[in-house]
Amino acid sequence: MASIGNIIEFNNITLSFPGVKALDNVNLSVREGEIHILLGENGAGKSTLVKTLCGVHSPSSGDMVFAGKPYSPQNPLAAINQGIRVVYQEFNLLPYLSIAENIFFERLPKKGVLVDFNRLYKDAAVILKKVGLENLSPKTAVENLGVAQMQLIEIAKALSGESRILILDEPTATLMPDEIENLFGLLRKLKADGVTIIYISHRLNEIFQIGDRVTVLRNGCLVGTHEASELDIPSIVKMMVGRSMDSEYPFDESVIPSDTLLDVKNLVFKGSPYPKSFQLRKGEILGVAGLVGSGRTETMRALFGADPKESGEIFLKGKQLIIKSPKDAVENGLCLLTEDRKTQGLILDMSCLVNTTITDLEKVSRKGFLNRSQEEEITEKYIDEMNIKTPGLNQATLNLSGGNQQKILISKWLYRDSDVFIFDEPTRGIDVGAKYEIYLLLWKLAAMGRGIIMVSSDLPELMGVCHRILVFSDGKITGEVNRDQFDPETILNLSYKEYLNE
Repeated sequence: MASIGNIIEFNNITLSFPGVKALDNVNLSVREGEIHILLGENGAGKSTLVKTLCGVHSPSSGDMVFAGKPYSPQNPLAAINQGIRVVYQEFNLLPYLSIAENIFFERLPKKGVLVDFNRLYKDAAVILKKVGLENLSPKTAVENLGVAQMQLIEIAKALSGESRILILDEPTATLMPDEIENLFGLLRKLKADGVTIIYISHRLNEIFQIGDRVTVLRNGCLVGTHEASELDIPSIVKMMVGRSMDSEYPFDESVIPSDTLLDVKNLVFKGSPYPKSFQLRKGEILGVAGLVGSGRTETMRALFGADPKESGEIFLKGKQLIIKSPKDAVENGLCLLTEDRKTQGLILDMSCLVNTTITDLEKVSRKGFLNRSQEEEITEKYIDEMNIKTPGLNQATLNLSGGNQQKILISKWLYRDSDVFIFDEPTRGIDVGAKYEIYLLLWKLAAMGRGIIMVSSDLPELMGVCHRILVFSDGKITGEVNRDQFDPETILNLSYKEYLNE
């Protein structure tokens, strides 16, 4: 039986997949009404443990106890019926339906055979108030919402039923500081109402703002569970990666930017009338900050030719480029690592090998035929250099953890040997160890004279890694801040500048 105060217990849980033991004899208890932080590198077993709790996987051995009774859900619906709900990092919303329809999609209220819309909107309004969105109309289409609002709609969906355990996977990945604080306020309120929250995050500073206890997994094994008040970031990092790190954000002072590499003049993309001009130097890591919807991602997509630009000039090494498509950009030495790696960056159903070499098949072809052994040699090289955890070259990218998927995405552009690397949210959903490896990779590229543009919602990350930061607000570049002038308040004021002037 579960101990008094525990809502869930995992007892000697072991789960294996072909070629890997995802969970190895895990013993863990979660108390009722606590915010329990679950940490670990990508591939450590966090998602597998959660999916076992949610009925997606069945353990190879061991058992679970829920609310004092044996618990072995056969499918996700069985877990939902017990009051266990999960909000995944990737939103699962239907953009063309209303907020109300999204919240109650699985159980729309009926009047006869028709949907009772009056009751639907009334019930949705109650849930929206609970998550702090009472000013939104339940009739609003989800496609018209911002990312922060979508995040809260996902939580509203989870709370629309009787939720006893709420699991959040990277809920703050794309939120700004004020939006994060609003979310934390909601979680504290839910905790006060007796809801248990399992919170997965790679932003270690959040632990001390919101968490009661912290559990760390590494390589499928439980490293330990501690009160959050007993820990600090260095001790957490050591538990996660098995070693200490000199700094969370390494900055290489020996890499000094030189001549102008990329010169963007008066770039205007469709839907925004404001011209954007900026330069990127050889060996420079240029940060791009701004609220979600500020035009930062759209500018990078227009630069890469993924979205149409209406006007503007692009020069690389002094030569004007004509970029009308991503193909033109790639051929001229530009690459874009999109913020949505699953739908825009990788072919998930295909292997690590295919995803790594696809950006330049001519290098591994002879007379129109692919050289399989050469492809394998190249892929093995990047798997080794990037420390990618995969059972083999032919493993479908879909089956890799988020951090390892991101490393495959980076590998394919390293293989292409581009001059300018545009990273859009490169460390979103990635653990601290993988982040550190990616930061070191950025410095390796910069030391080679490559130019790096790094778009990120994580302001401490930008301030820790970059030489300069461009700040976007409502479609405009509102400021450029050099490293010796980095200050959170200054950058946030520039991020809100155009919105405050409306």
